[in-house]
Amino acid sequence: MILKMKVLVTGGVGFIGSWLVDKLVEKGNEVIVVDDLSIGKKENLINLEKVKFYLLDICEHEKLNEVFKKERPEIIFHLAAQVMLRKSLEDPLYDARNNIIGTINVLEACRKNNVKKIIYTSTGGARVGEPEYLPVDEKHPLKPLSPYGISKHSAEHYVEAYSKLYNIDYLIFCFGNVYGPRDDPGTKRLIPLFIDLILKNKTPKIFGDGEQTRDFIYVLDLVDFMIESLDKIGSTEHKLFHLANGKQISVNEVFKLLKEISGFEREVEQVEAIKGEVRDIVLDISLAERELGWNPKTDIKKGLEGTLEWFKKYHS
Repeated sequence: MILKMKVLVTGGVGFIGSWLVDKLVEKGNEVIVVDDLSIGKKENLINLEKVKFYLLDICEHEKLNEVFKKERPEIIFHLAAQVMLRKSLEDPLYDARNNIIGTINVLEACRKNNVKKIIYTSTGGARVGEPEYLPVDEKHPLKPLSPYGISKHSAEHYVEAYSKLYNIDYLIFCFGNVYGPRDDPGTKRLIPLFIDLILKNKTPKIFGDGEQTRDFIYVLDLVDFMIESLDKIGSTEHKLFHLANGKQISVNEVFKLLKEISGFEREVEQVEAIKGEVRDIVLDISLAERELGWNPKTDIKKGLEGTLEWFKKYHS
């Protein structure tokens, strides 16, 4: 990619966003971060002193537009979102506000300030609903079961529409279940929640029988690739890609690996499954491999080892 580009990252101090920002800075880019600190933490950023940070909710349209007007970014990474599926079940209005209205505000700021490139990050599983076949490719019918899946997919249509209406080039990356260092147990994502409870010597809970499967992808594989993809915006045949490992792993398998790695001796407590959560998912990643050169490198055991070590060192 071309160095020293001016890049704006929404959600830039969150789990994925902070790694993305640090890597962008390391590669010589000028980076602007917009984040409301509702989930992310400034301490996540190693290179905080080298970025311009704006404490801002993306739903505050006028203030967001002023940032775009002042900074004149060339490319947008739009990661800011309500990312908790269970939260969306409890408060679908909050979910829609952040994921749909927030995305429209980002796109409007792009339109008004002549920003012509955006990468929007979506979800690979929740947007699909219960799969009709596995692995799920990009052509699979979409019948999301949760407000989160609906809102993230709905925003994709706005990105597509703004591209046609206002000549904004884009890529949409639909992630598998991202995990790794800097993740937050407060999001209730499986791996950080398990690790947090293991380190506190508390009994983890599994919703359902634990045989439900997910497609886990290590965060550092993801952000390195996203940066490498910047120069591909506007040049690919397709616009939407699955970024995952392409491997189906059960919740029970994840817990078994964490027990082995950590020496944890307790067993899990099984509780009632949650409605709205997909039973099984694994993503077909062949399109991203062919067109973008996607090549995830970190297997689940190695990734869990790195994540556990980070939690031991940094997380209280």
